[in-house]
Amino acid sequence: MKLAVRLVDIAARGVLLHQQDAKTLGVFPGDRVEITNLSTGFSIADYVETTSTLIKQGKLGIYHQSNEQLQVKDGESVEVRVSDRPVSLDYIRKKMEGERLSREEIKMIVTDIVHDNLSPSEITAFVISSYINNLDIDEIESLTRSMVETGDRLEFHTGPIVDKHSIGGVPGNKITFLVVPIIAAAGLLIPKTSSRAITGAGGSADLMEVLAPVEFSAAEVQQMTQKAGGVIVWGGATNIAPADDKIIIQEYPFKIDQVGQMIASVMAKKFAVGADVVAIDIPVGKNCKVHSIPEGRKLAQSFIEIGDRLGMRVECALTYGDAPVGRAIGPALEVKEALAILEGSESPNSLIEKSTEIAGIALELAGKANRGEGSALALDLLKSGKALKKMKDIIAIQGGNPEITSDLVKLGEYFHIVKAEHDGYVVDLNNKSLITIARVAGAPNDHGAGLYIHAKPGTRLKRGDPIFTLYAERKWRLEKALETARTLRPVIVEGMLMDRVPNQREWLPSKQRNNGVE
Repeated sequence: MKLAVRLVDIAARGVLLHQQDAKTLGVFPGDRVEITNLSTGFSIADYVETTSTLIKQGKLGIYHQSNEQLQVKDGESVEVRVSDRPVSLDYIRKKMEGERLSREEIKMIVTDIVHDNLSPSEITAFVISSYINNLDIDEIESLTRSMVETGDRLEFHTGPIVDKHSIGGVPGNKITFLVVPIIAAAGLLIPKTSSRAITGAGGSADLMEVLAPVEFSAAEVQQMTQKAGGVIVWGGATNIAPADDKIIIQEYPFKIDQVGQMIASVMAKKFAVGADVVAIDIPVGKNCKVHSIPEGRKLAQSFIEIGDRLGMRVECALTYGDAPVGRAIGPALEVKEALAILEGSESPNSLIEKSTEIAGIALELAGKANRGEGSALALDLLKSGKALKKMKDIIAIQGGNPEITSDLVKLGEYFHIVKAEHDGYVVDLNNKSLITIARVAGAPNDHGAGLYIHAKPGTRLKRGDPIFTLYAERKWRLEKALETARTLRPVIVEGMLMDRVPNQREWLPSKQRNNGVE
């Protein structure tokens, strides 16, 4: 069938057929058609959506991403015919039925994801099938290797190359901004590719964007790392493990992070940047992804096992996750707090301790310190100012202003201080609620939005003392965040008397209760 092209300004892949033309071809929504550019002879296969109103009969709507390959113009004629479905759909169905997948089958699924041969709903089917029928260790290895093989890689001729990762779930976990410059200051290379926030208030890439550009090719990342000793960049721009971002997008609506896919996601990026040693932070707590120490140890062993199979030396740290790391949540606030520590501030201690412990593990793995002495070396590199100097080098190599200081970091102009309504102690912080409030305020897209916590668990408060300050770049967002905070009550303040349970029964003197008998 020959149809006239109508270019559709949708930044995705796919084609749009009139329902009558779809009926003539014998295709339904989700089926594939092969479209041929009659001028060049070039063909692509794409999945179909149908309409009775948006496209007239005899027309073929082609989305932007599809036309980047096809290269046709409005009004041109193309040939359209039914196309076979990808074989990888059979493998996804196999996983849905609880069977394990071979290395070749997983490689085919990942290749089709990278090349956009699978629709979002088909990728979702793979995500959900892996969530219900967990990937075993061999499948995780296959998924990891396939993610690496379908993207770009870095190749350094010196080593060891160091990397770190936190599995997330804890607000304010800005340790990358201390760990990376500490490692680089020790004379090691650390090409840190980071993610943007999906459900959090700020991924490391969102934070670094406050200081410098973060979107670079893999070749640029390699060159910058060799010159500055380290980088903090957005992994999504590098084409390193490109299937990962496409999978994560489909996980987001379900708020799931399937363990096998998470391990593959993390380890693929480490393997692709050429890491020899990796320190992994696993926060443990009631509101974290990992709820108990035994669960954390099991996950750590899986990371270590995959690392061994890939030739990387991996060590994991189970860290306290029931409270934010430091006091700041939100891109600019977190950057301000991290820079202040690099500049010499000795608080908040939770951020300093966690950062130097994770950096210390990496330094020990890389042979820069003996077992048990890494955190002391990391602290020395931090306090000496060497880490600050290296951070300035990293900011400069990425195109930012190396003279930036914590005092110059701009926060949202609208703010409100939430105060204690009565005397008492902070007995609990709800991490999920804190993240929700920060996101409602505008984080991470509005870099100046977020919140600063004045009182952490155990702090004694008097009525009117500040609990946390909310920041926003837009007034309406601040108002909305305050409404959310009133509903969620993320910080619980109680006195020593938590409640009083009265005796509702009628009280009588003891003589009357006992008919006058003592």
